[in-house]
Amino acid sequence: MVQNSYDDSATLYLISTPIGNLDDMTYRSVKILEEVSAIFSEDTRVTLNLINYLGIKKKLIPLHEHNEDTAKEKVLDYLKRGESVALVTDRGTPIISDPGFKTSEYIIKNGYNVVALPGATAFVPALITSGIAPQPFLFYGFLNSNDTKRKKELEKLSDNKCTMIFYEAPHRIMKTLDLMLDVLGDRNISISREITKKFESIYRGKISEVKSIIPEKGEFVIIIEGSSDNNIDESLSIVDAVNLYIKAGLPVMDSIKRVAKERGIPKGEVYKEYHKGE
Repeated sequence: MVQNSYDDSATLYLISTPIGNLDDMTYRSVKILEEVSAIFSEDTRVTLNLINYLGIKKKLIPLHEHNEDTAKEKVLDYLKRGESVALVTDRGTPIISDPGFKTSEYIIKNGYNVVALPGATAFVPALITSGIAPQPFLFYGFLNSNDTKRKKELEKLSDNKCTMIFYEAPHRIMKTLDLMLDVLGDRNISISREITKKFESIYRGKISEVKSIIPEKGEFVIIIEGSSDNNIDESLSIVDAVNLYIKAGLPVMDSIKRVAKERGIPKGEVYKEYHKGE
């Protein structure tokens, strides 16, 4: 199936909305929001604040992760009547760690146009200001909220050579950084906090450095370098390498395991070397 995004047929528009600063809304997005018959919205209260700011009056219909299976039918009904609609989430780009995929997939399968309007998304500014290689990159989004599952996810990613991008909430940021240090090693990292908002800030350095200064408030985008030989500082002695992880907050045995894994030597060998002078 070939889609012509600029014909006159009824269309579902996926519209990015500001992640903080409302002035980041694009002219084209405002124009489309004024023209569509209705706006499907993750949270109608949030969207109402936005369209009031833009001077737009439009019917808002909820579409979120709990009702998307039924809401997508309403989207299709509009399109069948020849009416275009927009889909927005609270902040950023629909489908990117937000609702919208089920609806988009469903509308495409039913033969109607789905058009995305470029705009605000958190991970792009975080990536290009990180000081870490921008490509190739892997956008992962949110890790699992379960500690055990989150650790397994990171273990699967530990050998990935791409720059990796994660979203994280304030109540989990420290646990996630501790896990990253444990599983991935003390890599270069950049964490952008509250992008486009008044207290926007970027923390750059090694994981062990950043975790000691970052506040547990706001929304975070984590950019972390991929796996490479540069992540292992072979110039450090075994004792100094273990002490580096201990200083970063890992228990002694976890630090010993980390160094053994990085250097490809038995854990017992690192243990003996570390405790040799005691």
